[in-house]
Amino acid sequence: MSIEKQRAQVVSTIWKAVAQSQVELSSIPHDQQEQLVSEIADQVMMTVDALMDDIPDAPPIDYDLEDEQEVVLWEGRPFLSLVESYAITNERLKIVKGMFSRDIENFELIRIQDIDLSQGAHERVMGIGDVTIRGHDASAAEVVLRNVKSPEAIYEILRKAWLDARKRHGLQFREYM
Repeated sequence: MSIEKQRAQVVSTIWKAVAQSQVELSSIPHDQQEQLVSEIADQVMMTVDALMDDIPDAPPIDYDLEDEQEVVLWEGRPFLSLVESYAITNERLKIVKGMFSRDIENFELIRIQDIDLSQGAHERVMGIGDVTIRGHDASAAEVVLRNVKSPEAIYEILRKAWLDARKRHGLQFREYM
């Protein structure tokens, strides 16, 4: 479910609660009532997301790498999601989906061709956005890190890791005109 749909559902629930409470709001102008409900909805969603951060993840798997140690540069999850998580390392982007069963997708950084960032107006207010990665990965030509917090910072971490991985593996950029 998209953030907009989740927010609309929260707003609807707040209006129902206001109606059921039988509190007299006629002295408050309707536009101010809408502003109040909108602000409550945003704060409820932010609080629920913060509470979800306190839920412990599965313990990390310790890989024994022979040559170079893989380093986690960033870990996160979509806003209000319990079933999806992301990790950016110095070698790959790892996407884990599922609560009871797990689906793990790895996207090697050296296969990335382009990284884009997008944020709607409401997403900017909430500090979330989507980072889209396109590349030559056989299993998925496009991957979206959806509704992540601080998308500009994640974009920059991913971009720097991508350039470092290409340099480390001896890959060069060439454009023909």
